[in-house]
Amino acid sequence: MISSQRQHLILSRLRTRGAVRITALSKELEVSAMTIRRDIAELADKGLLKRVHGGAVSTSTLLSEPLFSVKSQMDIGLKDAIAREAVKYVAPGDVIAIGGGTTAYVFAQHLLESQHSAGITILTNSIPVAELVQALESKDVEVIVTGGVITRSNSLVGPIADKVIESLRVNTVFLGTHSVSIPRGFLMPNSLEAATDMAMMDIADRTVILTDHTKWSSTSLSLFARFEQVDTVITDDGLDPDSTARTRDLVQQLVLAHGNNQMQEGE
Repeated sequence: MISSQRQHLILSRLRTRGAVRITALSKELEVSAMTIRRDIAELADKGLLKRVHGGAVSTSTLLSEPLFSVKSQMDIGLKDAIAREAVKYVAPGDVIAIGGGTTAYVFAQHLLESQHSAGITILTNSIPVAELVQALESKDVEVIVTGGVITRSNSLVGPIADKVIESLRVNTVFLGTHSVSIPRGFLMPNSLEAATDMAMMDIADRTVILTDHTKWSSTSLSLFARFEQVDTVITDDGLDPDSTARTRDLVQQLVLAHGNNQMQEGE
């Protein structure tokens, strides 16, 4: 298969999936990962897609986002590092909220496997997170699901979700984000999802954003949090020095996670 044919197929996969992984394309097309990287680089230079760690996403993601099943396969190592660090922000018996998205889901996985989850209550608008708790069949963890309209990322949003949320109170809310914009803040492509995230922040004593470094190079439509509204941002140490310095100046606490180690920066 010549390069033009491969690139046509890559764009076709992006139109249907919203995102692609280099490893999957390499296997499907029976070519090296380096060949796929070159194809993606050429398409990115033409403005036909956007390169991200491990693959590419559609340039139309400003107004939409990949399915949960697609995003869950991207940047897995980064999500694990962030999740391990985030677990430290939960104490046994806490009442917490967990938002939608795959990074928040990986956080929930690590939390439920830890001793920090003893006696906790989880409010969530994430169907996968709710299913994860249910699968445990543990009487030690209670889950409250918001209800609402289902998004492509399997999150429940809208007025029904917001009404349930505003009647409750939590110690800490853990939220993912589609993009990080300096100096604006944290954004989502879905305005209803942004509004539901804001509702969760309103009932929380503390807000923690979980996001990998690639989100600093993307953009979205709807702002749901300004930097001064967030207590802690946990990302990975792949964040470039300039973005690290600028973010540290804007947010109360920035945590850079790396494997089993982490570097913490903030006020």
